[in-house]
Amino acid sequence: MKSEKGKQQNFKKTLERYLGIKGLDIVVYLSDGKTVELYKNRSLVKDEIVMFDSFNREKRIPLSLVRSIDLYAA
Repeated sequence: MKSEKGKQQNFKKTLERYLGIKGLDIVVYLSDGKTVELYKNRSLVKDEIVMFDSFNREKRIPLSLVRSIDLYAA
C-alpha cells in the first residue's frame, strides 16, 4: 500500500493537472460540509487552491480542508 505521504503527493499532482484544464468545472467538498465551485481562474500554490472571482478577489482553500472533489466537463 502507498504511504499517506505518497497519496497526498499523488492527489496534489493530479489536482494541479486538473486545475490547469479550463474546460472543467470543479466542485470542492470541504471537511466542514461546505461546497465550493471553483472559478476558471484557479491554480495550486504550495498546499492551497487559489482562485480569483470576477471582482479579482482572492480566495484560498487549504488542501488539508478538502474532503473530495467532483469534476464536470463543461
